[in-house]
Amino acid sequence: MRKRSGLSRTQFLVQWVALPVLVIVSAAMFVGLVRNQVSIAAKQQELQSLKNQLAAQVTENAELSGTAALLGDRKMGSMVDMVSQFEADDIYSQINYKDNPVRVTPLRYASVIKWFTNRSEGIPAYIRINMANQNTELVKLDKGMKYVNSEYFNRNIYRHLRFVHPTYIYGDLSFEIDDDGVPYWIAPVKKYNIGLFGGETIGKVVICNAITGETTTYKTTDVPEWVDRVYSADLLVNLFDYYGTLKHGFFNSVLSQKDCLKTTDGYNYLALDDDVWMYTGVTSVNGDQSNVGFVLSNQRTMETKYYECEGATEASAMSSAEGQVQNLKYTATFPLLLNISGEPTYFIALKDDAGLVKKYAMVNVQKYQIVAIGDSVSQCEDNYLNLLLSNGVKEEAKDDREIETITGEITKIAQAVIDGTSHYYLMIDGSEDIFDVSVVDYIDVVRCEAGQTVTMEYKKGEKADTVVSLKIK
Repeated sequence: MRKRSGLSRTQFLVQWVALPVLVIVSAAMFVGLVRNQVSIAAKQQELQSLKNQLAAQVTENAELSGTAALLGDRKMGSMVDMVSQFEADDIYSQINYKDNPVRVTPLRYASVIKWFTNRSEGIPAYIRINMANQNTELVKLDKGMKYVNSEYFNRNIYRHLRFVHPTYIYGDLSFEIDDDGVPYWIAPVKKYNIGLFGGETIGKVVICNAITGETTTYKTTDVPEWVDRVYSADLLVNLFDYYGTLKHGFFNSVLSQKDCLKTTDGYNYLALDDDVWMYTGVTSVNGDQSNVGFVLSNQRTMETKYYECEGATEASAMSSAEGQVQNLKYTATFPLLLNISGEPTYFIALKDDAGLVKKYAMVNVQKYQIVAIGDSVSQCEDNYLNLLLSNGVKEEAKDDREIETITGEITKIAQAVIDGTSHYYLMIDGSEDIFDVSVVDYIDVVRCEAGQTVTMEYKKGEKADTVVSLKIK
């Protein structure tokens, strides 16, 4: 009997009906999974709260791992007893250590021969870099680390974890330290929610002591608070991209693409509330040169917040900042979004060819032609505020304080220089207030001495009252 060619009706239905349905259902399941992890917080007043939390951390977050690697290599070069046997590894994990943003990395054996001669004692130290003040420490251990990625055979950290849990599929490992400075390896275990290898998230975490090799497995909800990186930044970016493109269904993501969003190229880290958060901008899938908001994702809990804020992309802001110092050929780092005087603002560090931060820039998100440059963070912010006033973006705040009068005998007088201007500070008998007199405005203040009687008009201030009129009797 002759064999029939082509597809049967059953095979045809499976291929052209069942398969698309399966794809759509799988996509819907994954969107639901990601949606549960994303909380939308688009209130403008939260930007001001965020700025207050970041104000003290602006400097450290502008430094990237390239600077950390440079500082680590310089520190190793100064350790004469170790530099011939070990070198700094290139891991430099971003963690929050005792409320300070820190990068840590273990040492590694300089060669196979040096591994053979030092393996009995293990790796004797790790490098810890405070990114706020660039203070670099080589932390020596009482007992060396026996389980690291530069080891060979069974003490290699990847092989060790594989032997302990043969069925686990690990994500990217990170090197961290606990509150006592004890080194650990954080090994997230992948969990696939759709089919065999679809819908990747993290199901559990294996924490391995780098000294003893002891391991403990935790659920993602039970991970110790000192752990900062369970979810990698790349995974968090991918999850939000899935949510942004598939939240209205698979067909919408391919055809009309209504409300489809994606993250911008690049991300940075913030140290907030004893955790490390990943930051990146959000734009439309059309690839235009504007952002519609930005995302903060907690790398320990996967908590995600989306803030609406329209303006230029990070790449445009970086180009604007580099254009202000094009004669110096500085390179802009990936920016952070802050709220400066009610204006959404990109904060950018500018590095030289050696990878060191030389200047800082602030770029207005909505009017990215407004760019301020400064040698320090405070100077950059002052220059930026002046630009906002001169460009009419902001109006100078009116001084509604009432003018008061006081007459009395001077009990104390002191001089200080503030921003290049001489000031005299007076205390008057019968008052606990301190009165600030600018020499530029009232030159006669230099004649004042303790015991003289003066009459002053002033406005109340937080630390010192500002004198607006001075008469010496």
